[in-house]
Amino acid sequence: MNHKDLISFAADYFPMLVRKPAPKYVSESGNRIHGMVAEFHETPKVFHAAEMVRDAGYSKWDVHSPFPIHDIETAMGFKPTKLPMMAGAAAITGVSIGALLQWGTTTFLYPTVVQGKPFDAWEPFVPVMFELGILLTAFMCIFGMLALNGLPRFHHPLFSHERFYKVSDDRFMICIESHDPKFDPSATRALLEKAGGTDIALIEDDD
Repeated sequence: MNHKDLISFAADYFPMLVRKPAPKYVSESGNRIHGMVAEFHETPKVFHAAEMVRDAGYSKWDVHSPFPIHDIETAMGFKPTKLPMMAGAAAITGVSIGALLQWGTTTFLYPTVVQGKPFDAWEPFVPVMFELGILLTAFMCIFGMLALNGLPRFHHPLFSHERFYKVSDDRFMICIESHDPKFDPSATRALLEKAGGTDIALIEDDD
């Protein structure tokens, strides 16, 4: 995630504190362009179109479907999620905090003999270390998943596109975002047309 992506990410969560970077493309009305969307009527067509967009080198785009599409993550070129590493780091942090907290408390602040063991015996520390490790891991899995998915988000520019609501019924859509390094209105439209997309439209972001 580069500097501009980080600022845009923060602006989605804290629009009252962080302003989005200057848009690369704007509409005739002066609104920033969120991206370009295209419709597809059949699963094989949107699957093939996703492969074409992936092979064209786009990285900021998504497929919208009324139901899960088998192996669409391969067609989109998804990379393995970073969430397991984040959860592992949270687990190690929780265990370390639990151990240091108890060791410092029983050894220096309130020396306590537990079952005749030395003050720095690690065996009595295990339950608290386990609980803190599980607690931080659970929170990281929940909030990390939401953050990686850009959630919660109470408004999205695609909601202003009337035809987008067909995605919950019988349409498939691909949206390529304007902050993708390879985004170009003419070239992107040509790619979506070649992929078989219909009703191609620019989506404005009036935030």
